[in-house]
Amino acid sequence: MSPLSRRSLLTGLAGLGTAAALSACGDDESGSGGSGTEPVKLGYIADFTGASLMAIADDRKLWAEHGLKPDLKVFTNGPLQVQALGAGDLDFGYLGPGAMWLPASGKARVIAINSLGFADRVIAQPGITSLAALKGKKVGVPEGTSGDMIVRLALQRAGLSIDDVEKVAMDPSTVVTAFGSGQIDAAGIWYPLIGTISKRVPKLTELAKNDDFYPAISFPSAYVGRNDVVTGKPDLVKKVLAVLRAANDERAANVDRAVEVTAKFLKSAPVDQLRAEAANARFLPSAELAAKSTDGTVAGWLTGLNGLFKDLGKLPNAVDPSTYYDAAAYAS
Repeated sequence: MSPLSRRSLLTGLAGLGTAAALSACGDDESGSGGSGTEPVKLGYIADFTGASLMAIADDRKLWAEHGLKPDLKVFTNGPLQVQALGAGDLDFGYLGPGAMWLPASGKARVIAINSLGFADRVIAQPGITSLAALKGKKVGVPEGTSGDMIVRLALQRAGLSIDDVEKVAMDPSTVVTAFGSGQIDAAGIWYPLIGTISKRVPKLTELAKNDDFYPAISFPSAYVGRNDVVTGKPDLVKKVLAVLRAANDERAANVDRAVEVTAKFLKSAPVDQLRAEAANARFLPSAELAAKSTDGTVAGWLTGLNGLFKDLGKLPNAVDPSTYYDAAAYAS
């Protein structure tokens, strides 16, 4: 399965914890269309995939256009948003691929696919040129994230398992330091963090990437809603979907402009970092997402993730995506 500031993925499968969400950027609420009529509380993550639709909706005043007055709250990861959904502090939130086990376990419902992540890699120190050579080596892994997933997928393809390597659990920033200082032999990590690592280890090797497994295994991020909101407030869901679809189409049509708008919205995010993140994701137009929702493609993406989550111990069994994603609702 997008930086850890980058995504949801960031600490995608981190525990639900008790840390509170950070308050949103200063003018999020006032700048998002105060003339809207129906209040709605939405969460996002301060990176390109997690904030770009909120930024475009703000810039284009889409909230007011669709009769909404948003209260936007920024979070550091997806699980905290699901916790806020459960507490009634959010109506909708954003999840990276690593947190998609949460709606699969019934804690939220997916209302829209956001993007496909292609930033994950298995990287190794210079001289290690094959996955088979990782047997018995130290591999740094941010547990429960897309970095963890890409390592497991790559090892499986090479006829190995996670038990064949010395897995070292560490957070993403520690992976950067440990790889750069030669404390680990390989890692499951993503761009733009790999860009930082490569400055210290310019001759590192990339042994596997998301594209190696696509389309059989995809890493989608998504917007989710609180269960009682999705089932009990269909008109609100339709309005939010209208905003997300309109913003999504603008992003898909002009990613460069979306990067600039998102940088302005986030204020402190470097444009180059957002651009690098955008370059490692795919943003499909809403009509294409609608078609893929109804023809079973999206269900295939989610089913593939659920198999990984089962292997990670996050789900007891693979879950039918139709139980937590209403494809027809998005398509309509």
